[in-house]
Amino acid sequence: MKAVIEGLLFVAGSEGLEPKQLAAILDLAPDDALDLLYDLQSDFAREGRGLVIAEVAGAFQLTTRPEHVPFFEKLAVQPQSATLSQAALETLAIIAYKQPITRVGIEEIRGVKSERALHNLIAKQLIKEVGRAEGPGRPILYGTTKEFLEYFGLRGLDELPPPPAFIPQEQVAEDEHLLFQTEDLFRDEEPEA
Repeated sequence: MKAVIEGLLFVAGSEGLEPKQLAAILDLAPDDALDLLYDLQSDFAREGRGLVIAEVAGAFQLTTRPEHVPFFEKLAVQPQSATLSQAALETLAIIAYKQPITRVGIEEIRGVKSERALHNLIAKQLIKEVGRAEGPGRPILYGTTKEFLEYFGLRGLDELPPPPAFIPQEQVAEDEHLLFQTEDLFRDEEPEA
């Protein structure tokens, strides 16, 4: 039963659970629910766990230990080392080469929505808002940050490698056509078994 209560407290988040809510969920008397909450609270304290069950304004919630705050602060200010998704890399490359650029401009180049990738890149401090474009709605313009240069080991944007050459769609179609013609020629030359 305590494991269920622990899970319910986790799911309830910062809202917490009042004993009468817990009693209704578990089909218990409110006093029994309160006793279980206090018992679980004691278990957490006795075991020295990383979380505690705090009573705030009549509700119980899972919180972190106050003495661990310095570690949480270090985590919060530590730069994110997670790798970037393909969508984030594409979006970041477009911004790096075309900045300042709007979200709509990015999406026209990528051909898909880029809102989530933009939020992730802002959270990782690799891009930032650098202004507003003229025109209807004055959309946000995005550009890279100092952290972007540090992340990729660049002294400045002039050290970016040249962007790949643009190949017109007609050239791609012609190359595909030639490839399939060549493939057909080889098929015709194969000896019959």
